[in-house]
Amino acid sequence: MLLVTDQGIRAVGLMDKLLEGLDNAKIAYFIYDGTVPNPTVDNVEEALEIYLRNDCSGIIAFGGGSPMDCAKGVGARIARPNKSVARMRGILKVRRAIPPLFAIPTTSGTGSEATLAAVISNSRTHEKFAINDHSLIPHYAVLDPALTYGLPPAITSTTGVDALTHAVEAYIGRSNTKQTRQRSREAVSLIFGNLLEAYRNGDNREARANMQKASYLAGFAFTRAYVGYVHAIAHTLGGFYSVPHGLANAVILPYVLDYYGASAHKPLAELADLIGIGDPADTTERKATKFIEAIRMLNEDMDIPRKIAGIADKDIPVMVERAYREANPLYPVPRILSRSDLTKLYERIKA
Repeated sequence: MLLVTDQGIRAVGLMDKLLEGLDNAKIAYFIYDGTVPNPTVDNVEEALEIYLRNDCSGIIAFGGGSPMDCAKGVGARIARPNKSVARMRGILKVRRAIPPLFAIPTTSGTGSEATLAAVISNSRTHEKFAINDHSLIPHYAVLDPALTYGLPPAITSTTGVDALTHAVEAYIGRSNTKQTRQRSREAVSLIFGNLLEAYRNGDNREARANMQKASYLAGFAFTRAYVGYVHAIAHTLGGFYSVPHGLANAVILPYVLDYYGASAHKPLAELADLIGIGDPADTTERKATKFIEAIRMLNEDMDIPRKIAGIADKDIPVMVERAYREANPLYPVPRILSRSDLTKLYERIKA
């Protein structure tokens, strides 16, 4: 087996029991621990080289979204050895079976253990793009809340709001099914009911287990219903400045929901009622506003900043163009935003 992880996870011994189990079962393994936040094309190629050199026959992704995305990238390259990572960006460019892939998440946010997407960065061009293919959905996911007990509060918070972003963007989009709507609602309810407790008391098993379930359900929803402009903007910030994806989503989410205006009021009002902050006397607009404010309050309670520092004015036009191309026409958003709209959003989120 090829184990894809990162140095931080390996250093704290989080994988020790897994490695002991593999040893006891006499299963040979080789470890790639070079994955960085916002995994790169180079990460995929380095891990692929280990897989091929050692004649591996399966992949275990152990960690947050970055190791899982890197592992999916390796699987895609094995399935399509004559295609570069960049040539598989977009939709259905793999279309062949990848080796057995086991996903073991150590955060509760990306939902990558349930999705068809691998998000990869090109460190040379500062692009961040997704490979989307049904063959990339992991064959098995292992959800063990004990693996999340030691998460630093800042990672608990931002990955948790990342899961919330997945659920909300899936719910308000225009490509929903009855099943994705239900999964999104379950995830939103679990997150508002458990994230703050997991942030304040990281050893609370029930809160941690519920957050893992929420992350999985949100991943299940958005891999079918897609996301929106929050992700399009967040991907550019990750590509240009290596802003962690969860942090970017957490900061951006309320700004984009505000900007959608009336086009998103109805589904946001439904979510307000779901978490018990809607009043029967409120208008739909008022309920939607309350839900957005609840997200802002949750961020504030967990010390998530309101703005992203370090955004350079000179980079905004390029990021606008990339976000625009990513979102249009792929993402089934409540309403289409123009380049001018996106420019205004970048101006609002930058510190």
